[in-house]
Amino acid sequence: MNNPGAAPVAARRHTSLAPKHGPSLARRKPPAENGSMGARRKSVIAPSSGTRDQTVISLHLSRALTIPDTTTVLDACRRMVTRRVDAALLTDSNALLSGIITDKDVVNRVIAEGLKPEETSVSKVMTRNPVFVAGSTLAVEALQKMVQGMFRHLPVVENGEVIALLDITKCLYDA
Repeated sequence: MNNPGAAPVAARRHTSLAPKHGPSLARRKPPAENGSMGARRKSVIAPSSGTRDQTVISLHLSRALTIPDTTTVLDACRRMVTRRVDAALLTDSNALLSGIITDKDVVNRVIAEGLKPEETSVSKVMTRNPVFVAGSTLAVEALQKMVQGMFRHLPVVENGEVIALLDITKCLYDA
């Protein structure tokens, strides 16, 4: 099988694995470019100096769903589904923030306890007197409150009135 014009078998294999569109496509990206564990990650709590002074009001806030604390859990859930939100802020008869109810509260405090959503008032299962921040609060401080308090939602209040609900995922994305 000595063919004088043919390349050795090993050499043919090597050439078949060579990139067909030039050497630039065969080059691998360094770890920092392809998102591997070697990439340097930004700290969420200590952001770069460009965002250090960013306030809560400058984040992409979502309008809060506010409902009276006399509403039934079933009605609250229906409103949450309609608005595609996973939390609602509850107000008392004076329209002041009295609590918050989340999808997790409904599961843990209503469904798991065998309560009837159509008969249970949100005031019985809500988290009372939730922590809140002003719009002028630094975004990093708001994030720290959520992390330390182990909650995902933080009401934003201005002049005693609820203006928005900050979600931890948006805070992480924007901060």
